[in-house]
Amino acid sequence: MAKSNEPSYPHLALSLSDRLALERTRLANERTLLAYLRTGMALIIGGLSLMNFFRDHVYVWIGAVFVPLGVAVVVGGWSRYRFKRQRIHANMLTALAQA
Repeated sequence: MAKSNEPSYPHLALSLSDRLALERTRLANERTLLAYLRTGMALIIGGLSLMNFFRDHVYVWIGAVFVPLGVAVVVGGWSRYRFKRQRIHANMLTALAQA
């Protein structure tokens, strides 16, 4: 169920509802990453399409703006995913230490 690079806590005494809540939070973070990737890819593909299929300078410039914007969305989404993953892990350990 869990990926090898994702933290797994079988040795910790968590109730079923806590385990499910942790899994829902982790999966929501992954869904958000996929939305960022999908949006970034759409911007990149749209920008390249504008630059290749329309030869008017306005469309080429708009396409030239869309491509780096799409790359920025992908990089920003990836960094946000990694930051949130670390925070989820740290918050879960803090909550377990208090219990």
